[in-house]
Amino acid sequence: MKRKFGDRANWRRVTKRQFRSKYVDNDVFTGYVTYYHIISLRDPLWKTYGEHTFRIADKGYTWLQYYPKGEHYVVTSMFDDQGEIVEWYIDVCKHQGVTDQGVPWFDDLYLDIIVLNNRSVFLLDEDELDEALTKGMITVKDYDMATETAKHVLNLIKAKKFPYLDLSLEHYSNGFMNEGPFQSGG
Repeated sequence: MKRKFGDRANWRRVTKRQFRSKYVDNDVFTGYVTYYHIISLRDPLWKTYGEHTFRIADKGYTWLQYYPKGEHYVVTSMFDDQGEIVEWYIDVCKHQGVTDQGVPWFDDLYLDIIVLNNRSVFLLDEDELDEALTKGMITVKDYDMATETAKHVLNLIKAKKFPYLDLSLEHYSNGFMNEGPFQSGG
C-alpha cells in the first residue's frame, strides 16, 4: 500500500505549483478539500481509458481533491487550463489522515474509478488488488473493503447520487478554494 499526499510534493513532473487545503464541515460535505494548481511542469501527463486518451496534467490545470470524512475513497476532479472538467478520479483507500502541516493523505488500496467528462465510467487496477492480496501486501479484510467500496461508489454513480461530480463543478466555478494563503512549491 502506498501513502499519497494531497500536495504531491514529490511529483517531479511538476516544477511549480500552488497548493491549498482546508477542512469543511457543512450540510453538503465534511472533510478536507485540496486545491492543486499546476503553474509549470516538465511534460504533460496523458492517460488512456478504453478508446479515450486525455491530457490530465499540464500548465494551467487545476485539481480539486475531496477527502470525505469516514469514507474509504478520495475524489480528484481534474480541470484543464480553460476550466473544463477532464475527469474525476476516485481512489479507493484504507485510511485517510492529515499531516501536522495540514496536508491530507490517504493509503491507496489499488482500485480506481474513472469518470470521464462524458460520464463514461471505468474501474481500474483490479489485477493490482488481486496481486496485493496474493503477495500478502493486504489482508482479506482490506480486499473485501476495497471491492465493497468500489461497488458502492459505482452504484452511486450509476444512480446519479454520487455528489462529488456536481459538487466539484460548483466549487470550481464559484472559486470555492480561492480564499486563504497558498502553499507554493517547486
